[in-house]
Amino acid sequence: MNEFLKNIATVLEVDQIKETDDLKALPQWDSLAVLSVIAMLDANYGVNLSAADFGTISSVGDLWKLVQSKKAA
Repeated sequence: MNEFLKNIATVLEVDQIKETDDLKALPQWDSLAVLSVIAMLDANYGVNLSAADFGTISSVGDLWKLVQSKKAA
């Protein structure tokens, strides 16, 4: 999880991000950030998400759970 948080923080260009942070509340969270996160998840975790998948999540922890569920599938 720590590596995942670091990767998300890097993509969003923030110093630190927590599991409980609401992605949609972050000023950096926009359509470009979504695409960047999708690319990072594909490259680093082998998980292919669509922009629509982000409609069901709100926190960074929710995103982590979604990634884990897609990896297990």
